[in-house]
Amino acid sequence: MTESAPAAAAPLSESDDKLWASLAHFGGILSFLAPLLIWLILKDRGAKVNVEAKESLNFQITVAIAHIANFIIGLILTAVTFGLWSIVQTLIWLAIVVVTVIFCVMGGIKVNNGGSYRYPFAFRFIK
Repeated sequence: MTESAPAAAAPLSESDDKLWASLAHFGGILSFLAPLLIWLILKDRGAKVNVEAKESLNFQITVAIAHIANFIIGLILTAVTFGLWSIVQTLIWLAIVVVTVIFCVMGGIKVNNGGSYRYPFAFRFIK
């Protein structure tokens, strides 16, 4: 019995490529998992989904780093200020969430309209 290599998946149509690329941005509202899964599964099937899911994933990694930094700094400063910093920490957390939602929606809309979206600030871990 001979084993053959698995067949490559068919390329995405232009409309599906655009759809999945925009969903990678919209999915970032929930967490980094949506852009990660979309990129890993579909990156070889569509040029637009490869670029846009990677961009969304890089932004989500940046957001995760911001949340972790806020948590660690918050732990230290909350202890030093006897709990007062927790108010500021909560406001910072809320600002990160609001900015994430706004940029993800902007990215999803722009890509869905046929454009490309680059987040104003994001570490480019995945090239």
